[in-house]
This record gives sequence, C-alpha cells and structure tokens, in this order.
Amino acid sequence: MQLFKLKTRLHQFDKFADFAHEFGLNEMDLVLTNNYLYEPFMKPLNLKCHFIMKGKYGPGEPSDEMMNAILQEVKPLKYNRVIAIGGGTIMDISKLFVLKGLEDVTDAFERKISLVKEKQLIIVPATCGTGSEVTNISIAEIKSKKTKMGLADDALMPDDAVLIPELLRGLPFRPYIASAIDALIHAMESYVSPKATPYTQTFSRAAIEIIVDIFMKIAEHGPDYRLERLGDMLIASNFAGIAFGNAGTGAVHALSYPLGGKYHVPHGEANYQFLTEVFKIYQQKNPTGKIQELNNIFNKNFQWSSEEIYDKLDELLSNLLEKKPLKDYGMTEADITGFAESVMKTQQRLLANNYVELTQKEIENIYRKRY
Repeated sequence: MQLFKLKTRLHQFDKFADFAHEFGLNEMDLVLTNNYLYEPFMKPLNLKCHFIMKGKYGPGEPSDEMMNAILQEVKPLKYNRVIAIGGGTIMDISKLFVLKGLEDVTDAFERKISLVKEKQLIIVPATCGTGSEVTNISIAEIKSKKTKMGLADDALMPDDAVLIPELLRGLPFRPYIASAIDALIHAMESYVSPKATPYTQTFSRAAIEIIVDIFMKIAEHGPDYRLERLGDMLIASNFAGIAFGNAGTGAVHALSYPLGGKYHVPHGEANYQFLTEVFKIYQQKNPTGKIQELNNIFNKNFQWSSEEIYDKLDELLSNLLEKKPLKDYGMTEADITGFAESVMKTQQRLLANNYVELTQKEIENIYRKRY
C-alpha cells in the first residue's frame, strides 16, 4: 500500500517579481492567467512570455468548449513550459496543455487518447482553495454530458508549485471565502477517506486547524482580518491539496458537480452546499471510525462537542458566506432524482472515497433537504 507521494517541488516568494526572476520567465513560456493579475504583476516586468488571458474566452469555470477554444490559439506557439497563474479555472485548463498531441480535451477526459506529458508545468495559485497546484486532477464541465468530469492522471501533475501571498491581496472577500471553504472540505473529506494514511491525515489536520481558526477570527474581527493571514491560508490550502491529492475527496464533491455543471454555481460555493449534510449522515451511519478522530480535532481546538460540531460549523460558515437553498440557483424539484442518478452514474471515482457508502436514495434526500 502506497502511503504518500508528493512529486511537485514547493516554492514560496514574497513578491511575484522574485518568482519571475528566479524561474527566468522567457519567450519559451506559455502563461495562462487573467488580466487583473497580468496588469499589476506581469506587465511592469516586460516579460517575453506568450500570454493567454482566460477572460477572452468567457466567464466562469472551465468547460470543454472553453478549453478547446484556447487550445486552438495555443497550438501554433512554441513553448516548453506551461505556467498557470490564477485560480482553479486557470489551473485546470493549464494542465491539459502539457499533453502530447492533444486535439480535443474531451478525448482526454474520456480517456480516448494516451496521456503523455511533454511540457513542464508550473502552477502559481492566486486563490486559496483548490490545492490544484499539488494534484494530478483537472475538472471541467463537459457540455454534452451536462455535468462536470474529473481527469486524474500523473501526466497532469505540476512539476513546481509556487506560493506567493502577494497575489491574494486583491482577491475580493466572496471568492476568497468560497475558495477557503473548498480547502476546508478537501481537508475534511480526505481525512475520513478510505485512502487516508497517518501522513495524509497530518496535512488534513493542519489545514483544518489553520482554516477554522482564521474563519473564527474573521467572524470576530471582520473580513479585513484575512489580509493579516494570507500566507497562512495559502499554506493551509496547499496542505489540504497535498492531503486530497493522495487520499481523494468524496460525496461532497460528487454531489456538487451536477449543480455546478447545469447551473454554473462556482465550485467552492457548490461544495459548501453539501458539506455538513454529508458529514451528518457519515456521523449517523458510523460514528466510531475516522469521523470520531476528525471530531476530536474540532473538540480539542475549538471546544465543540461531537453532537454539535456540524451545526457549529454550519453556523460559522453561514456567517461568512450565505448558504442559499438550491432552488435559488435555478434548480427544480425535478432535478433532484436526475442529479442523484447522475452522481451514481458519473462520479464513482469520488464515491469510492466516501467514508461510508451512500445510496442513491440518501443522495436524493440530501438534495431534497438542501432544495
């Protein structure tokens, strides 16, 4: 049994300019980013890279159509490194562009082609949630299937992950908190995963302790408190990424994908909808396994008893980000059964990582409760 792996080299810099100098960014680099990051951090450095601005291809999270449109622009360019500077969307797109002979990204997600890495991949997160800078996973909406799909393969593993707290300073509070909640979910789901080991749980535990502490301080002092702990949150997100990159995520992510795919709910916000409901069922079905260890983390650090942990967590998170009913996103009652069927059919990669098995009926009940 493999206990742990981390193939990605980790780096940290105070300033983006320090990273650009140390890594020698040049004309053989393909940089995918957003204009709001390019203007203050990259443009003043007069870098000679090939820059692709994701915003040119539309808003929102990645889809096969968006990725293929960017692929057409990228194909004629000569480059030997792919550098992603941005949030989860930028990271997910960039991972596909290291593959040899890629013509249509859907072929990769459906594994109709061999996945062979031929470019170096460097990822610089500008949010604090996905942890994608240390995982071999790319996620996209596949329009024809009306859901999100995940592609997990070591060909997508970043060679280098670079943490630069400066890049988070301009991130508005809502995307900050949604991405940070996503990091918390990564840590919690990976902690109780059947694939969890003492090594992955060490990273999960550290991430939970840091993230919840920051959340409690934000609730007490206000949103600007986050600016005092940008480096801490970036590292906590990275810890969570390392944990779930090894142990995987489960039902919370699985249930979020149809919601994100059909109604374009941002990834972190969609996951947030199902966090406590899934863990309450886990607690009911098997209260004495790894979830008891997870509960002890909350009890020891925040003095929450096992009986109240998920209500306390719900209360804390709701003070930071409104938890809207699913119907407010456009979901209909008729979607409930369809979404549950979609999860059972298309998300077995994630459901295999559940703490306990969930039936289709139980998944329907979670959707119905959140509806």
